[in-house]
Amino acid sequence: QVQLVESGGGLVQPGGSLRLSCAASGSIFSIYAMGWYRQAPGKQRELVAALTSGGRTTYADSVKGRFTISMDNAKNTVHLQMNSLKPEDTAVYYCNAELRSSGSIYYPWGQGTQVTVSS
Repeated sequence: QVQLVESGGGLVQPGGSLRLSCAASGSIFSIYAMGWYRQAPGKQRELVAALTSGGRTTYADSVKGRFTISMDNAKNTVHLQMNSLKPEDTAVYYCNAELRSSGSIYYPWGQGTQVTVSS
């Protein structure tokens, strides 16, 4: 059983910063990629940032230059540093991974963490 547990969401003023973390636990043989998605009310879930085990990063245009994704391989944890936050960044943020466990490939999701940007 593989689990992803997110932390770090909350309420922040426009222009502020937050750091999200997502820890993968369970019987994990290898992690190929981890990423962050978000879903605002009434909108579809969208990719925010992703990072492969080879170090390749992908960012949504709306967050380039403001968000940074990084991974602590020793702890199977991915972080999302969010700076210069805007009200339109308000959403539930979900962690996702592509990993190998017990001989199969899995794509687990975290439970989500709320990020609210408001004055």
